[in-house]
Amino acid sequence: MVEVVSVTKKGQATIPKRLRDKYGIKGKIFFEETKKGIVIKPIPSPDDDFGSLKSAAKGKTAKQLVDDARKEEFAKDEE
Repeated sequence: MVEVVSVTKKGQATIPKRLRDKYGIKGKIFFEETKKGIVIKPIPSPDDDFGSLKSAAKGKTAKQLVDDARKEEFAKDEE
């Protein structure tokens, strides 16, 4: 599907809602110039990655994970 949008005098263009929703464009986007033209990519926000390590944490808090890691390091140092 092809969509045509206008570019203002300030260089602003509106990304159609359908495309913003489909590609998760919320905040900033990245423009990449290629031999074929311009590629627009969404920049993920830190919130998108929130919880990505949840399975590795196994229900522990950040403090518990740090404390466990420190105990392991101290044990290695004592050996």
